[in-house]
Amino acid sequence: MTITMQLKRASSALVIGAILSLAAPAHAKDDQLFKDLGGKPGIDKIVGDLMPMIMADARINKFFEKVDMKKLGGLLSEQFCELSGGPCVYSGRDMVISHDEMGVRTSHFNALAENLQVAMERNNVPAAASNKLVAMLAPMHKAMVRKVEPAQQ
Repeated sequence: MTITMQLKRASSALVIGAILSLAAPAHAKDDQLFKDLGGKPGIDKIVGDLMPMIMADARINKFFEKVDMKKLGGLLSEQFCELSGGPCVYSGRDMVISHDEMGVRTSHFNALAENLQVAMERNNVPAAASNKLVAMLAPMHKAMVRKVEPAQQ
């Protein structure tokens, strides 16, 4: 093979590589947590186990008395799926708007997180993955929990 032919092949390979790199996402989405949660079916199962736990938990069930639990379950599945790197897009309202004036305290936030961890344990989610999802939800504390005057507690 002549040097000219080698240069043409190398040039073609570079052009093809450049085209492919433009078509590929600049940053591949990390979906390992999504996989560790069992993908969308696993997340749906976790949320399915979580919902009755919420309703049975006297620490937090008052917040959900007038809530469409089926719709909420769907939104939680979307949210967990998106956060974990899955293909879902959360379609619910902003956390601040959703929880404004509800009187959610840190103890309520923690109760829900505890129930979520139990639901993940029941679905054999590895502890590292469970902890990672809860850690991803932790920043929502600021949006959900409101400081209340001592007389209102």
